[in-house]
Amino acid sequence: MSEEARLREAICEHGRLLFGRGFSVGSAGNISVRLEDGVLITPTNSCLGRLDPARISKLDAAWRHVGGDRPSKEVFMHRAFLAARPEAGAVVHLHSTHATAIACLAAPGGTAPIPPLTPYFVMRIGRALPVLPYYRPGDPAMEPSIAEAARAARAVLLANHGPVVSGPSLDDAVWAAEELEEAARLALLLHDRGARTLTAAQVDELLHTFG
Repeated sequence: MSEEARLREAICEHGRLLFGRGFSVGSAGNISVRLEDGVLITPTNSCLGRLDPARISKLDAAWRHVGGDRPSKEVFMHRAFLAARPEAGAVVHLHSTHATAIACLAAPGGTAPIPPLTPYFVMRIGRALPVLPYYRPGDPAMEPSIAEAARAARAVLLANHGPVVSGPSLDDAVWAAEELEEAARLALLLHDRGARTLTAAQVDELLHTFG
């Protein structure tokens, strides 16, 4: 099996699991993976729970559609992350409930809407989680905003929309998106209950140790 074929299968498997856990509903959410000769991305109006490997969209290195179904209308958010972060191998955009709730509560312009409650949130997401202004779904005007934020952050929250998360590999991006959702759930559960957060020194140690 070629690497592209393996990644097509992996996108479908991760999509099925994310959909099964309620991290996307209907045709919401999209996934992309960097290839040596371009990018694979889930098609527009596709359900993450019912993806077909053969129909995953393929774009060339110039982001032109060269195979599979028509790509997601939000392809530009993936392009913004992959261009801004050369080490990123994949991007996951979800409408997971708790992360989206935080995206509805947090003020655009903020960089830490979720406190560092657990080490795995820091390890997967890092120190910064910028909250970007609201843009309608599919609006290409959000690309520059995402690209600017992505230079200093592995993930962002789109106000009133949801999270966009990158990772070195598809597995890493999915795991980071799942960890972000869990951290958002904990933040909402513990709000105003005086929860103990990791100290600045503990966060520094995690980032120094795990990158």
